[in-house]
Amino acid sequence: MAKEILKEDIPKVKSLLSLVFGKDDYSEISRMGGLTNHTYKITLEDGNEYVVRIPGEGTEEMIVRSDEKKSTNLACSLGIDAEMLYFGEDGSKVTKYIKNAITMSSELLHQDKHIGQVAEIFKKLHSCNVDTGVPFEVFEMAAGYEKIIFDKNVSMFDDYDQTKAAVMQIKAEIDSNIDIKKVPCHNDSLCENWVEGDGKMYLIDWEYAGMNDGMWDVADVSIEAVYDDECDLKLLTAYLGRTPDTIDKKHFLANKIYVDYLWTLWAKARVPYDGQPMEDWAQERYARLKGFIKQYKQL
Repeated sequence: MAKEILKEDIPKVKSLLSLVFGKDDYSEISRMGGLTNHTYKITLEDGNEYVVRIPGEGTEEMIVRSDEKKSTNLACSLGIDAEMLYFGEDGSKVTKYIKNAITMSSELLHQDKHIGQVAEIFKKLHSCNVDTGVPFEVFEMAAGYEKIIFDKNVSMFDDYDQTKAAVMQIKAEIDSNIDIKKVPCHNDSLCENWVEGDGKMYLIDWEYAGMNDGMWDVADVSIEAVYDDECDLKLLTAYLGRTPDTIDKKHFLANKIYVDYLWTLWAKARVPYDGQPMEDWAQERYARLKGFIKQYKQL
């Protein structure tokens, strides 16, 4: 079912079109997906298609838009995101629409072809030897989300302290056994952020991009696409260029734990703005997080 076009967004869309194209007329508008922002596909009178993003309420507390712009520029220069025409200080954005676009689903990302495309994009991004200067410090961000949660009196899980302690213990083990290099990462590679158009895969929406352990991206797409052990092995093998060993698998699973830990807290911090859907999402992630911790202890 198509998402509702918000009346209050129309003047904002027109203002952005006027700023970028010198006119605000369009022939078609439709709302696209997204958890926090309001994103619209716009067809102009000349038939050209664009995507306009209006920042969601409260995102200014969680996203540094100047940092997002740096990472988006890098992605565009590497040819792994659509061409950007405008990026405002508030996070408003206008990009070219990807022709014949197919937004990936979990089912599509299970296909060998797409697993290979995902691995290649991550390798290209992670090996570009660029330091964006944009930090993605997982545990500092987690502390920031915790503060929002407690400041806004959002209820927390009864066993959160024990779970957090287990996560920190795993982090200590990984940090002592692996020399982790920080590289440019997307950090939020859910299925909807993968788009295929004319035979090429794109990775879009760089709100949470920054310098991080590259294995985070690999773990994240596995979670979001609900990969099984077979798909995980294919993805890791394609990404590493070799058969993964035990420490690779522990590194991978640890990052699954970090992913669900951080986004559980993110979702909790969004509850005051987005209500029960975010609470439900946090509960789902938290349950899976605890499952990953059990798996890790069995390795």
